[in-house]
Amino acid sequence: MNQSKLSGSETGHANETRVAIAGLGAIGQSLAQSLAAGTVPGMRLVAVSAKNHEKANAFVATLAHPVPVLTIDALEPVADIVVECAPAALLSDIVTPFLKAGKRAVILSVGALLSNEHLKAVATEHGGTIIVPTGALLGLDAVIGAAEGTIHQVKMVTRKPPQGLKGAPHLIEHNIVVDGLTAPLKVFEGNARDAAKGFPANLNVVVALALAGVGPEKTKLEIWADPSVTRNTHTIEVDSDSASFNMTIQNIPSDNPKTGRIVAQSVVALLRKMGASLRIGT
Repeated sequence: MNQSKLSGSETGHANETRVAIAGLGAIGQSLAQSLAAGTVPGMRLVAVSAKNHEKANAFVATLAHPVPVLTIDALEPVADIVVECAPAALLSDIVTPFLKAGKRAVILSVGALLSNEHLKAVATEHGGTIIVPTGALLGLDAVIGAAEGTIHQVKMVTRKPPQGLKGAPHLIEHNIVVDGLTAPLKVFEGNARDAAKGFPANLNVVVALALAGVGPEKTKLEIWADPSVTRNTHTIEVDSDSASFNMTIQNIPSDNPKTGRIVAQSVVALLRKMGASLRIGT
């Protein structure tokens, strides 16, 4: 047992897992509220981190059980697991200390894993674990199962309200304007790796799909800015030697139009599953 677990025992929470949240955007705040309210038995929120400490302190004061606001490098000593809900550029800084300590890191900036491939090696060397929640996607269990055989093709088509794509590096680089659209506009066609670079705040879902299946180069994607939709919509088409399937999910946006409400709920479900005596799904 590592020292962090021992210190947890000394404070009277021997059977609880101490959770830190890095990033207090729409997802981080929702998750913090759920954990602080005791929604997940056995999981205790102990700290958060955010760029704006003054704003973060005001937020945590509203929680059922307020916790300290710490710097990123101060999270690992007080927690057993970190949930990363921050800008993709901070991924390595947030999770590396946890992985080096043999702890777990739940990652929402999945696309950033492709530019931080050293993290898997760090986790392997030190006994840490990188966990990617299902998030705003569906069918990952089926894709993971199909990948045990041969997957011939994976394609995803994403349709988002134009506002949810605004500001993406790919749009800026190619001078693509999504304001005032009256009809759907295809703004990207390519593979998951390129999508992660061009839409770092939007397309974590396709990278999760790629990592579950045939990899980022072989996973194909279309992105549409569609003024006719009010929900972030993802359609997945998979053809394999064990099954062929087509699935569509329509996610209600959170306070941040780039992400869906279901993302925070998916993390809560993942944390609940960690301590459950009955676990459903692959």
